[in-house]
Amino acid sequence: MTSYETPTDPRATSQFPVVQRTGIKLFRRAARVTTRNLRDVGLRALFMRDVGRAFADPATYVPETIRQMRNIGVDSVPLASIVAAFIGSVIALQVRYQLFQGIQLSVVGLSVRQMIVLELGPLLTGLVLTGRVGARMTAEIGTMRVTEQIDALETLAYDPVAYLVVPRLLAALIMLPVLTVFANFVGIVAGWLTAVLATDVLSSQFIEGLKLGFNPFQVFYSVLKAVMFGGAIAFVCSYEGYITEAGAEGVGRSTAKAVVIASVTILVLDALTAALLAPQLQG
Repeated sequence: MTSYETPTDPRATSQFPVVQRTGIKLFRRAARVTTRNLRDVGLRALFMRDVGRAFADPATYVPETIRQMRNIGVDSVPLASIVAAFIGSVIALQVRYQLFQGIQLSVVGLSVRQMIVLELGPLLTGLVLTGRVGARMTAEIGTMRVTEQIDALETLAYDPVAYLVVPRLLAALIMLPVLTVFANFVGIVAGWLTAVLATDVLSSQFIEGLKLGFNPFQVFYSVLKAVMFGGAIAFVCSYEGYITEAGAEGVGRSTAKAVVIASVTILVLDALTAALLAPQLQG
């Protein structure tokens, strides 16, 4: 019977002829990067499977979810309000002073509503909470991992995923849309006050612009993005904390990595959502 062997060469790159080394080095580096990326995707898929299984244990995650809703939502209200207020004010000022002569001033209200509700409200709220909430999630779970507290939970017959990950995921999915709606409101009110008090835009003109071309789907679009951003923050940051290793240095490395990955994920989701749903936003 003929035997088939995998056509691999175990020799080190330095053992090949000089002419071949560059090509072999590039190929092996590309193979290592591809293998590592595929492995990371597979590990995240397995982690997602474990999260899905953990939903079958509500007695473990429901009490903790209430506490996480306070940490993620209520405690983040001041920061989200400050960011939304400044963004709304800046948009109102910039739009008013960039208008050409003869354009109706109601455009200021329209621009503030569209920019905040459709884009900056959910996006900036998600990015800000990535730094505040996401980093905290990773550090908390990562510290529990390196101090073997997660192993202790398993010894006590607690599912660590149901106790640590699911509450944070549910809290983020619930509270980030609430924070986004609140931030949208604060941003629009701040833009209205700035336009009326700091420029020549009348309150009636600003309100007329707010009503112009309004489509209820625009609010749904903003909330939908917030739900996706909340899920991305909780999943990415919990996963990075859960696989932390190498002590305090590992916790810091995992926290920085989680914030970067979550931020990039939010930007990618934002672009994909706009590409898919933009035709539905026309008032």
